[in-house]
Amino acid sequence: MKRSSTTFLKLALFLMGAPILALAIYGIFYLVGNPANPEYAKILYPAMIIMYISVIPYCTTLYQAFRLLVLIDNNEGFSTISVEALNKIKYCALTISVLYAVMLPFVFQMAQKDDAPGLVIIGMIPVFASLVIAVFAAVLRRLLQEAIDIKSENDYTV
Repeated sequence: MKRSSTTFLKLALFLMGAPILALAIYGIFYLVGNPANPEYAKILYPAMIIMYISVIPYCTTLYQAFRLLVLIDNNEGFSTISVEALNKIKYCALTISVLYAVMLPFVFQMAQKDDAPGLVIIGMIPVFASLVIAVFAAVLRRLLQEAIDIKSENDYTV
């Protein structure tokens, strides 16, 4: 793979992570200085806490994807380190999915207060998106492990 495509993907990872970290850092100070509406505080604060917790596995996933791109640049894409990175991506995506599934009751309460039924469907998007990423990472991990096994068998026969 050309270095330009992995450089583009590394830049994309940075552009995906930087705004999330900036919002997480700025958002906590904004919430302390400007508390939410007291009517919604019991709903919004637990949801915000869950969102802040989900930043950790999100950044971990981006770091593991960056590690994969570095391995691909170094022609070490077919290694056990790549399999471990894909496994960590899978577990981080599952963690995000569980966190946002835990947040769904708060989203449902907010939708009832504001009479916005579409909010529940929008709240389900991160759950299903991260599940898709987890399944994709699991499939890639399995395929990569099989390719590594085949490669090691071929190395022994030659």
